Amino acid sequence: MQDLPANATQFLADAEAIAAQIPDGAFLALPPDYSLVAMEVVRALVRRRARELRLLGVPVLGFCAELLIGAGCVAEVETSALSLGEAGLAPRFTEAAQSGALRVTNSTCPMVHGGLQASEKGVPFMPLRGVIGSDLVAQRADWRTIQNPLSEAPDPILLASAIQPDVALFHARWADRTGNVWIGRRRELATIAHAAQRTYVTCEALRDGDMLADELLAPGVLSSVYVTGIARAVRGAWPLGVADLYPIDDAHLLQYALAARSREGFARYLEEYVWPAPRAKSSSPAASPA
Repeated sequence: MQDLPANATQFLADAEAIAAQIPDGAFLALPPDYSLVAMEVVRALVRRRARELRLLGVPVLGFCAELLIGAGCVAEVETSALSLGEAGLAPRFTEAAQSGALRVTNSTCPMVHGGLQASEKGVPFMPLRGVIGSDLVAQRADWRTIQNPLSEAPDPILLASAIQPDVALFHARWADRTGNVWIGRRRELATIAHAAQRTYVTCEALRDGDMLADELLAPGVLSSVYVTGIARAVRGAWPLGVADLYPIDDAHLLQYALAARSREGFARYLEEYVWPAPRAKSSSPAASPA
């Protein structure tokens, strides 16, 4: 990853170019399946045979992590859950976790968001209450319970240590030519981008002009200040969805879940949907206007 001048966003050729910017061993923050996942880059990471990635679920992980784990790209995950949603358990994750091939760090949704918010604000921790009493507190050396320093009465507070991913990766409906990205109401994506050292985004379409100058679009825009690189990837979230553009392909996810129960079935899935050139083989419907 090359250093960039302040506020300079790179416009990259495609998802493969973004994958080339994510080094082996990177601490990679990914959104859940319902929140704009850059699946085209995930497939590109498999094709480039990425290794030793450490994944952070914000706050949970799904199909993107399952694919990377099955392909041998991942050494560790930190998340509050990992599944295929309505399609059931994630079979490659389950096997890797049970065999000890994958290190799993259990977390909770509040602690993930709190840790990211601490990095976002430039502080070493974020105080929380809701997780006190959970068995997880004793398992996490980086979580600490203290007495509220502003209270004379007993008042325990749990500190979530700051989380700073090396890379945030997600998809968006639009980016503009100044480097801004429209994320709509998916504000957790802004938190990831604010906390991470680098942020890479694929988008359905590139718009002319500056979306921050548009009164209607501006509230849902992530400023280019936080965006390292952008590449266009039409239907780049498939088989996951983009709101009001195309839905999650539930039939495809179920097809995957059945195939990936065995290593041989997973290998056949990769041969059909991942190893070929992008979009050369897929059950994805025709692209819709962005």
